[in-house]
Amino acid sequence: MDFTKFMNKFNDIERTLSPTSSLRLTFDNISPESEEPDANKRLWGMPVPPFVSDKVVSWIEEEFNEPPIFYNGNAVLHKVENVRMIDRYNTKNPTVGTLYLTATHLIFVEPDSNKETWILHMHIGNIEKLPLSTTGSPLLIRCKTFLSVTFVIPKDSECHDVYTSLMKLYQPVSINKLYCFNYQPAKDDFPKSSGWDFFKLENEFKRMRVPNEIWTLCTLNLNYELCDTYPRQIYVPQEANTAMLIGSSRFRSKGRLPVLTYLHSNKASICRCSQPLSGFSARCLEDEQMLEAIRKTNPNTDYMYVVDTRPRINAMANRAAGKGYENEAFYENIKFHFLGIENIHVQRTSLQKLIEACEQKTPTMSGFLNSLESSGWLKNIRSILYTSSFIATAVDKGVSVVVHCSDGWDRTAQVCSLAALMLDPYHRTIKGFQALIEKDWLAFGYKFSERCGHVQTDLREVSPIFTQFLDCTWQLMTQRSDAFEFNERFLLILHDHVHSCQFGTFVGNCEKDRLDLKLSERTFSLWGFMSNHLNEYINPLYKPDVDETIKANLAPQCIKFWRGMFSRFESGVHPREPLSDILLVSKDHCNSLEDHVQHLTKRIASFKNYISKSAKKIQDATGPKSSKEPASAEINDNKYNYDKKMSELSSADDDHPLKPAEMSFANLSLNERIDSASIKEELNSVAVDWKSMRSVTACSCSTPFDQFSKKTHCWTCGDIFCERCIDKSIALPGQDSGKPVPVCRACFRLLQKTSP
Repeated sequence: MDFTKFMNKFNDIERTLSPTSSLRLTFDNISPESEEPDANKRLWGMPVPPFVSDKVVSWIEEEFNEPPIFYNGNAVLHKVENVRMIDRYNTKNPTVGTLYLTATHLIFVEPDSNKETWILHMHIGNIEKLPLSTTGSPLLIRCKTFLSVTFVIPKDSECHDVYTSLMKLYQPVSINKLYCFNYQPAKDDFPKSSGWDFFKLENEFKRMRVPNEIWTLCTLNLNYELCDTYPRQIYVPQEANTAMLIGSSRFRSKGRLPVLTYLHSNKASICRCSQPLSGFSARCLEDEQMLEAIRKTNPNTDYMYVVDTRPRINAMANRAAGKGYENEAFYENIKFHFLGIENIHVQRTSLQKLIEACEQKTPTMSGFLNSLESSGWLKNIRSILYTSSFIATAVDKGVSVVVHCSDGWDRTAQVCSLAALMLDPYHRTIKGFQALIEKDWLAFGYKFSERCGHVQTDLREVSPIFTQFLDCTWQLMTQRSDAFEFNERFLLILHDHVHSCQFGTFVGNCEKDRLDLKLSERTFSLWGFMSNHLNEYINPLYKPDVDETIKANLAPQCIKFWRGMFSRFESGVHPREPLSDILLVSKDHCNSLEDHVQHLTKRIASFKNYISKSAKKIQDATGPKSSKEPASAEINDNKYNYDKKMSELSSADDDHPLKPAEMSFANLSLNERIDSASIKEELNSVAVDWKSMRSVTACSCSTPFDQFSKKTHCWTCGDIFCERCIDKSIALPGQDSGKPVPVCRACFRLLQKTSP
């Protein structure tokens, strides 16, 4: 199929339609839920929606003789064979396979090993068409997930077609063209509404016992009139009146006045805002009163800190533009601190240099370490951790802190959320960490769509601010692995889906944007998806009773390069079996066996109880033996003893576990056979031995495993499968808890007693 020709014709038709034309409205509003395809109208064997006229179907059949190609249920826009994929560690033996271009993914399939490389278009950060070589036309693709791959396509014309198509697909012009608005899960794992109601801002503040006699809900922003990048619900001191709030908002950049973001148990608080519009000498009495009101909410001390996260020189330069920082001469009882985190442009350049260090063709120890040092990435990570530690330490000692940077949505979001992470053990759980992101990043207006480059935008607005937050979290996790409920995989999933736009959770730049886009109605939530995979994110070393404040070790040797993030696609640099995966598998195996033992213990206890009760009742029914009756007769008369025992069993209580409906020898034997079959089923439903991960290189479906593939054990047979082959969960009859556990498809059919 000539995809370029088809798209050109389609664009010509689309341009002739006005936004309000009936055909355009019909086409835009059609959905599988609203109208079913006409079974009698087909195109290349596929049903066609009823709004598509017969004339259009005939035109497509005439213009495009070849039926569409599908791969794994995805319509293929372009297929190229004999493509070479170059791995920088194995340039002499490149992999040869087939390249498929679909509407959402670029897929490379190696026919010999059956390995597939899927690249989501939204993950692509940069595409570069390299000079023509003797083996073909190279296409270099760099992804936001730090995958860097080169495809050598035999024909330059085919390479050009793939290149031009990708340039149109990987970065939409309009936010309404993002992947999340068309995404449908492969199977109905969770409804579209799942996850959108998991977190509410008012519930998070209620957990911190806000509102109270000191802090109150401000109603001035219910329609986003006070600050359109803040949430509707903002919490301010009870003492703050309307004039103070409006005046402070007007004196702060983007209207982002000081509001509460975290309240500690000792009444010390963290408030966030943007820089004041102070210039060289301007002042605002309402803003000064606002900060004094915040200081008075904490009875522990007679002062508070104002932390400007910028380098002093940057803040002073902003004064020339009419902005700047608070003048201590005008603000009473505050202690001012500059803490020197670089701006978004420096961070973007730092990441680019870090990627170059990771992509060295012939890396040496000195070359990599020098490049890592010159990138400044670890220095920037330490600077963010230092500022966050300063805030957390101050609050832990009972001193309130007001935090800002320039506009209050980049560096401010980083340090406020990290300080809360250090202070509050709730935020170190899976649910608490998600709530932290919802509050300090989504609700308070971090510009995800601009910083992550979701749509075509000014490249100077793109910056890895959220990636740095995840990196800092990982640094804390490596230092205190027992304090976090989640593992590294959890952070990687978050990072990848922030950029994938597969879910609507991180689309938009503020809460108002997401409401205007009606994301909760039109898209799926990442939290709903992750709730179905929580077992994959559990840290086996987590100790829930660790409720103390954690502190970052800022020694230079303790700030590490995150290999699992920035080099995760590099072969040969990762352990064959990650320690976290081995620990998690061991924990799951132990839980399975403990659950099975508990079930068997109850089974044995029930049988012992039955035998004991039966023996006692038989003894009572027999009564005291006559001394005249020979003892030998009692012992040797087996028929007499048998009749006595059967009579006792027949007269047992109605709730007896093994009492038959009718007492006869035939019925007793039948019930014993049924019970033994049930016991056998219970024993066989739980695998005692699990297959070792060490010797497994591929799933039974021939899908190869690499260092970042998720390997999952079937709890019934103990074998290892890929994610696609172990998509079922069921409660096992041999386990006491009755919780659904992962099983392979074959075991699922056996347990359900259904045919394949």
